[in-house]
Amino acid sequence: MDPSRRSVLGVALFSVALTVPDWPDVVGRMEAVQQGVRTRMGMSDVHTVAAMTEQLSSMDDQFGGRTARPLAAAFLVNTVVPFLRSSGPDDVRKAMMSAASDLCYLTGYMAVDEGLHGLAQRYYLQALELAGASEDHLTFCTTLRGMSVQAVDLGQGPVAMRLADAAAASSPQAGPRMRAFLAGQQAHAAAQIGDRRSALMYLQEAETAMDKAEARGKVFGSYDPASLSYHTSQVRFEMGDVHGAVAAMQESDRLRYGIYRRTRVKERAILAERQLATGHLEAACKTWGLALDDYPAVNSGRIDKRMTDMFHLIRPHIRNHEAQALYERARATVRPELIPA
Repeated sequence: MDPSRRSVLGVALFSVALTVPDWPDVVGRMEAVQQGVRTRMGMSDVHTVAAMTEQLSSMDDQFGGRTARPLAAAFLVNTVVPFLRSSGPDDVRKAMMSAASDLCYLTGYMAVDEGLHGLAQRYYLQALELAGASEDHLTFCTTLRGMSVQAVDLGQGPVAMRLADAAAASSPQAGPRMRAFLAGQQAHAAAQIGDRRSALMYLQEAETAMDKAEARGKVFGSYDPASLSYHTSQVRFEMGDVHGAVAAMQESDRLRYGIYRRTRVKERAILAERQLATGHLEAACKTWGLALDDYPAVNSGRIDKRMTDMFHLIRPHIRNHEAQALYERARATVRPELIPA
C-alpha cells in the first residue's frame, strides 16, 4: 500500500472526482468550469482549501460530525472538485490533490462520527487515491490509521490491526509525534485481538515517541498526551484491567484541551461506563453528568449511541438517588428519540 505507486495517475481527474459521494450535485458546476468560469488555479486556491479544511476540523471538534460534515461535503462538491477540473502547473495540481485528499479524510472521519460507516469508507478510499496520486505520504498513512480506528471501534480487530500496520509501514520516516500517533493505534488494535505482548510493545513505543515529541515542544491540534492516555485506557480495558482503564481515561480527560468538546463528551461517557463496571455508581453518575453539560452543543451519532447505552445501564440502579437524578436530567436533555419508552 505504498503511496508512491503511480497507478492512479493514469486515471483522469474527472473520473477520480466521479467517485466522490454526492457527485451528481456538481455536474452543472463542472460544466460551468468547462465553459471557462474557472480555467486555471494557483497556489492561493490550494491555501484556500487547506484553510477551509482546518476550519471544518475545528467545527467538527466542537460541534460533532452531524453539524460539520454537510458543510465539508458541500465545500468538497462546490469548490474542491471544480478546482480538480481546472488547469494549472503540475506542482499546483499535485498540491490541490493533496489538499483534497486531506479534506476527504476529514469528511470520512466526520461520517464515522455520524455512524455512517459505509459513507465514511467511500470518503476514506477517495482520500487514499488522491493521496497516492499526489504522493502525500502523511495523508495516506493518516487515512489508513483512520480506517483502523473505525474498524477497532466496530470490534473488527484483525482488520484494524492490518490497517494500523499498513499505516505505520507507509510512514517509515515518521517523526516522534507521528510515530506515537501510529503506534498508539497499533497498540489498541493488538490489544483487541488478544496480542498482549505486541500491545504493550507498541504502547511503550508510543510513550517513548511522545516523550521525544513533547521535548521538542507541544503542537496544538495533533496527537498529544491526552490522546496517548486514551490509547493507554483502551489497551488496559481490552486486556481486562478495568481499574487501570478508568485511571488512564481520567488522566486523558484531565489533559485534554477544552476546544475538543466532542471528544470530551464521548470519552466522559466511556469513562462513566467503566466506572460503573468497577462498582462506582455515584462516580459514574457524576461523570455522565459532566458529559450532559456539553451534550446539547454536540451533534454526534457516536455520542447519541453512548447516551442510549447510559439509559439502559442506569435503569437497574434507578432507586439510587444519584442515578434517579441523572436519569431524569438525561430525559430532559438528550434528543427525544433516544429516550427509552
